[in-house]
Amino acid sequence: MKLKKGDIVAVVKGKDAGKSGKIMKVNASENSVVVENINQYKRHVKSRTQTKPSEIITITKPLPVANVAFLCPKCKKQTRIGYSIEKGEKNRICRKCNAKI
Repeated sequence: MKLKKGDIVAVVKGKDAGKSGKIMKVNASENSVVVENINQYKRHVKSRTQTKPSEIITITKPLPVANVAFLCPKCKKQTRIGYSIEKGEKNRICRKCNAKI
């Protein structure tokens, strides 16, 4: 998977299309990412004891990788990620402006 924790992505499909945020967690086995403040849902949690009240919590659910696009930090455009090998070192590059990521 070419996306990593800390990358800035834009949501392309879904209820939050058009929004962007930072990746908080990457799950490569399920091809999904958790993006900060995107795809949030409310959940009602029952009280387990009589002293603690029940509450409504906000949960950030993962998004499929196909529904997000990488945003290049230099040209600020949605792009794909490529690789280049220089001096035996593998670097991620932007496919539009060829800048190192």
